[in-house]
Amino acid sequence: MSVDTETVQRIARLARIRIAEEELEPMARELSAILDWIGQLDEVDTADVEPMTSVEDMPMKKRADVVADGNCADDILANAPRREGNFFVVPKVVE
Repeated sequence: MSVDTETVQRIARLARIRIAEEELEPMARELSAILDWIGQLDEVDTADVEPMTSVEDMPMKKRADVVADGNCADDILANAPRREGNFFVVPKVVE
């Protein structure tokens, strides 16, 4: 894929970075080379490759999924301007 200097200017403006005029052409060549290299990856056949989360086979560490209220409602509501039981009291916003 070929990147021209106008595209480099547009990318620089969107990224809010300043690129000098003399740097536009080398930057365009560099971006074109990067995109060409990425294009080569499309040629690799990955149909039989399973997705991985890591290069090493290791089990995922998981904690038990236990539902609990934390037994800390009083701590949470300690600074509430108004409360009713274990709930915040807020002004009505919908008529």
